Amino acid sequence: MEKILKNLRYRLKYHIMGKQGWINDPNGMIYFKGYYHVFFQHYPHDSKWGPMHWGHVRSKDLIHWENLPIALFPEAEDGCFSGSAIEHDGKLFLLYTAHHELKGEVVSVVQEQNLAYSEDGINFVKYEGNPVIKAPMLNNTADFRDPKIWSDGHKFYCVIGGQTLDKRGQVLVYESDDIYHWNFKQTLAQASEASKEGYMWECPDYFEINGQKILIISPQGIKEQDERFNNLFQCGYFIGREENGKLTYQPDSFQELDYGHDFYAAQTLLAPDGRRILIAWMAMWEQDMPEQVDGWAGCMTFPRELIIKDDQIFMRPVRELALLEQEVILEEILSNYQMTYANRSLEIETFASEASDFDLTLSYGESDLNLSYQNGKLFLTKTGYPPRVFTRTLKTTNFKILCDTSSVEIFFEEGPVFSERLYGVGETKLKFNSVKPLKMKVTSLEL
Repeated sequence: MEKILKNLRYRLKYHIMGKQGWINDPNGMIYFKGYYHVFFQHYPHDSKWGPMHWGHVRSKDLIHWENLPIALFPEAEDGCFSGSAIEHDGKLFLLYTAHHELKGEVVSVVQEQNLAYSEDGINFVKYEGNPVIKAPMLNNTADFRDPKIWSDGHKFYCVIGGQTLDKRGQVLVYESDDIYHWNFKQTLAQASEASKEGYMWECPDYFEINGQKILIISPQGIKEQDERFNNLFQCGYFIGREENGKLTYQPDSFQELDYGHDFYAAQTLLAPDGRRILIAWMAMWEQDMPEQVDGWAGCMTFPRELIIKDDQIFMRPVRELALLEQEVILEEILSNYQMTYANRSLEIETFASEASDFDLTLSYGESDLNLSYQNGKLFLTKTGYPPRVFTRTLKTTNFKILCDTSSVEIFFEEGPVFSERLYGVGETKLKFNSVKPLKMKVTSLEL
């Protein structure tokens, strides 16, 4: 592979990235033979989207990631699109979308589902009987992708993102007795209206937490609703009940997982200790990615644990964050603070017994991100982007901010998460003002 990296100014310290080139959706997240594996959509030869490969990293602790050889190359396919992973008979299986473009007077698309497998979790062989799930012969367009696979110990199942013939997003369920031969089972869920819930549902993930069924999707085409759904595309979830194999949920109950500008295609894995861990692509289609001129593009969010409470999903950084080397820079009670840091890998925490209005500005060189809480509303703005607004009375203004070279992730203890890419060259500046004094802790993070 030729080297195309030209500048390291925006390269992150403790987030998943490709060695070079373009990356997007996380794929095939799994714990296998002592390692967490994360695959991702990848074009290694340019910093723009191209014929999709599967990049691959692994880690023993969700913090220190090892780059591995590319797992899947588009050989018989025009692209190896998104998918998932499962362990079976001591092997690691990948179920992914084979994307074909049939060129003629009009380019048409066929999307089918293929298998690949590996004995060691590094070197993969594509199954000679592919495709294992052909393009659907039912109420679905050619948009038929992103399988998420699991097993109940007796059968294998997968959900696949799709689109009805009248252009509404849906999720289809397939089943198999042996992982190689699949049959359509039924439709799990459909959008009621394209403008309300999307014309295409990408990257489905279906799982259970505390007995509640959760469907994560990345819908395209939801119209903006005041403060909601302000990004080009969204990523969120339904919580419901499964009845006769179908997910039933309350109308208008789709909720965003993350209220930042840069969050899409979230996927989860089940950790050995039972935690449900989520990682998403920290970007959004058609937004500026200044790192492209440097020979790379895209990164993943910091891994997050999902918690369900009062029919809502909350996310917090995985506890392994403590494995980063830490040096406390500040720990005191204050209401006003202003400081400049040479280091950009920072953890900023606040501790308060009750909610208080505040205003915080974080600057990376010439780029600013502002977060404020006023009269029950959180406002987040950054240079060059419209604001994201979250309206809900907070019990406390306890939050944790993870800063990296070109990213900011904000986690409220009992509230939303905001994921942002923030680009700038120069020192990091923090300004903070609060109506009531609270404890603030600033920690330097290093691998």
